[in-house]
Amino acid sequence: MRPLLYLLILVLMVNLLSACSPRRGHEALLLLADVAAGDKPSRLKAKSPEPERLKMRFPISGGFIGGDLYLPGSAPAAGILLVPGAAEAGKDDPRLMAFARSLARARFVVLVPDLESIRLLEVRGENADEIAAAFRWFRGRSDLVPHGRFGMMAFSYAVGPTLIAAMQPSLSERVDYVVGVGGYHDLRAVMTFFTTGWFRDGAAWRKGEPNVYGKWVFIEGNLHRLAAPGDRARLAAMAQRRKADAAAPVEDLAQGLTAEGAALYHFIVNTDREKAPALIDGLPEFLRREIAALDLADKDLGDLRARLILVHGLDDHIIPFTESRNLKAALRPDQAELFLVRGLMHVDVTPGLVGSWRMWRAVLALLRERDAGA
Repeated sequence: MRPLLYLLILVLMVNLLSACSPRRGHEALLLLADVAAGDKPSRLKAKSPEPERLKMRFPISGGFIGGDLYLPGSAPAAGILLVPGAAEAGKDDPRLMAFARSLARARFVVLVPDLESIRLLEVRGENADEIAAAFRWFRGRSDLVPHGRFGMMAFSYAVGPTLIAAMQPSLSERVDYVVGVGGYHDLRAVMTFFTTGWFRDGAAWRKGEPNVYGKWVFIEGNLHRLAAPGDRARLAAMAQRRKADAAAPVEDLAQGLTAEGAALYHFIVNTDREKAPALIDGLPEFLRREIAALDLADKDLGDLRARLILVHGLDDHIIPFTESRNLKAALRPDQAELFLVRGLMHVDVTPGLVGSWRMWRAVLALLRERDAGA
């Protein structure tokens, strides 16, 4: 609880010394404390009606996708499409559900789409069309948020397809704001960090600690797309060994892999940053296609009209913080606010004094976007 105590002291000081709305600043503190509490009691829970969760279906080309709609118990002020990160539980992840309820207590109508490939730990180019379809349906429901603003929020690798969806011609003027937590700009640079731990900070290379366990979760998420059954079996066995013991030998299983399986194997075990570009270029065609579709570094971001709030952990071991910094630099001046937080481990928050202050400022920025339509 000490970070929240630090935050309370900072907020009281800021309200005395700045032009920040004291009421909104206090509300940002309550929302941040409620998010930190999860399903446990909080002051915001005590003073707010419990949100209602409804099952929804909305059309997409070739069928329908489902989702959950969280309705606040008081007058709604804005809508937000909350896109899950890669997790097997998807929209039903308890942490995500608690977070959606926290947003609803802050008078957001929250729509969480059920994206099957993301539940299978795959982020694919087609996710952008699914996200766009969900938002198009959401924005069309003016009865949900009368005269309000509508935005999007995404975590981790889902930030890419969310921004691509927000740039679609039919939506670019209709998405008011986007919040990205632990997102990326250059997907190839992320993949280099993901495997080797190396990333660029300006002109200098820096070495971090990649998530070794996550490498093999990535392998497991793509096994079903490999053509050869033998490749699927060998790489699955490797993943089981390395997830149990990061130093377990797997070279014996590499024998007999086809060219497609070997390309994936050599990419995932590589630790040399100089070799990473060629290994990425040599990945199976299905992965190269997804990289091309989801990379933001080679796309014109001028079609993105929304305001952006970017939050990234300085300790992130999945996507380095420089990716959000580079994403902000690629946008129009003053289009995005960036909050770099010590103690934000990708999407799990345990901030100290400075981290709590920056998280409070990020939540305050979100509430400003909510109220801009009032």
